[in-house]
Amino acid sequence: MIISKKHIAFFILFTFAFVLFLLLNISLGSVTIPFKEIVNALIGNEVSKSTWEYIVLNYRLPKAIACICAGIALSISGLLMQTLFKNPLAEPYVLGISSGASLGVSIVILGVSFLPVFLQEIVLQPYGIVIASSLGSLLVLLLVLAVAKQLKQTMAILVVGLMIGSFTAAFVSVLTYFSSAEQIKKFTFWSLGNLGNLDWLSIKILVICLIIGLLLALQSIKALNSLLLGENYARSLGINFKKTRTIIILATCILTGSVTAFVGPIAFIGLAIAHITKLVFKTSNHFVLYLGCIVLGPSILLLCDTISQMPGFDFMLPINAITSMIGAPIVVWLVLRKNNKIV
Repeated sequence: MIISKKHIAFFILFTFAFVLFLLLNISLGSVTIPFKEIVNALIGNEVSKSTWEYIVLNYRLPKAIACICAGIALSISGLLMQTLFKNPLAEPYVLGISSGASLGVSIVILGVSFLPVFLQEIVLQPYGIVIASSLGSLLVLLLVLAVAKQLKQTMAILVVGLMIGSFTAAFVSVLTYFSSAEQIKKFTFWSLGNLGNLDWLSIKILVICLIIGLLLALQSIKALNSLLLGENYARSLGINFKKTRTIIILATCILTGSVTAFVGPIAFIGLAIAHITKLVFKTSNHFVLYLGCIVLGPSILLLCDTISQMPGFDFMLPINAITSMIGAPIVVWLVLRKNNKIV
């Protein structure tokens, strides 16, 4: 793959921005820690206060890594979905992966009293929500793959994904009706997304899922470039479309399902980062877009998470609210600028 000098310059610029946002994210928080002490904690030197070292290594650093993983996974998934479905409104959750995760989590939080006793003991474990979310995503993944195997029309898969979302929403509504205020509050907090609740074991699992998903996506780069000119054109180039479609769906499900399982549904990133990357790099080469999403996705999510922490205050805003408030105006501005409405 050939990358132009202009694209290389963009990559260097955005990589610098990524490092800046990463340091900013780790440096700021409700507890003020001198930057020198943060660097000492990160490189293993002695820190003046043990509490500062604990905060940096066991809260801020895992949260920053979760931001990076979620930003990369969702933005790459959005790029895959928009190209596969040829629909600019397609996003990672269009296949119903988030809906499957929501279904699993809603059963744990809202419907635990309806489960058998032995299942209640399992789902009430510390990893109960993660396990339920993963099982829900896996169930939808298997369903989507089975449907994809039977259907020739790619758009039909999109419809199936939307129907899964509708079914899940209805099921959650029924559970909500019979739930207490405390249960509804807990489920609402999960649906708002939370990047700061992961231990190092969860981070390791998330990173492994991210690597597997990225490798599958990378394998599909040539097919994605061909799909821009249509399925028939891709087939004429010798692309096994059915196999390619299955790999793309599998990659999206792994990337999106793992992120949703550990941090909850994160809005905007999957839909908009692919658009921002295309508008910034001005290319349809998916190798460039793939690398662009890997740099831009985590950078913007780190920035949003830094803002949501409300540095200097002892409370945090929901990450989903910040991603939408920051991201939506950026996309609108870029779209208008592209159409020469703004110079």
